[in-house]
Amino acid sequence: IPLHKLKRLLRSEQVIEFLKYCIVGGIAFVVDTASLMLFYHFVFGDFSFDFLFLHIADGRTAAATAVGFLFGLVANYVLSVLFVFNRPGQQEKGKSLGAFLIFAVVGLIGLALTELGMMLGVALLGDAFLLPIKIVVAGLVMVWNYLGRKIFVYGGKDSKNTGKGEDIQ
Repeated sequence: IPLHKLKRLLRSEQVIEFLKYCIVGGIAFVVDTASLMLFYHFVFGDFSFDFLFLHIADGRTAAATAVGFLFGLVANYVLSVLFVFNRPGQQEKGKSLGAFLIFAVVGLIGLALTELGMMLGVALLGDAFLLPIKIVVAGLVMVWNYLGRKIFVYGGKDSKNTGKGEDIQ
């Protein structure tokens, strides 16, 4: 990529938006992870449960991950509407009940990916590595969450594009 195109790309609205999403995601990650650790270590004891046709042997990890997800989802939604997807067309799309429901569905898929990654990570490495596992899994799921929310909630490319090449996808 020529240097002038790289500079234009780095200054594009989408790159800036993604960087803001990373900051918001980082804050939501702290909320999520703090909740996960609190519930894992101090609230839930060891238990197992059946979900649909699955037997979840490590109920404490699954439950604490879900609680952390809920706290993180709310933080992410509020901060995303306020600071990330805050251009005029996006603001209106993002504040509806339907948008929140789609936002939540994308998040639920992210939760399923997170649960899978956490359960696999703890099964392979043990709960001594709970925080490093969470960090790796969260990084991978963040990409899904951003793309899913950008496409399904806010409509991918902005309808109010200025036509100056800021919208690079």
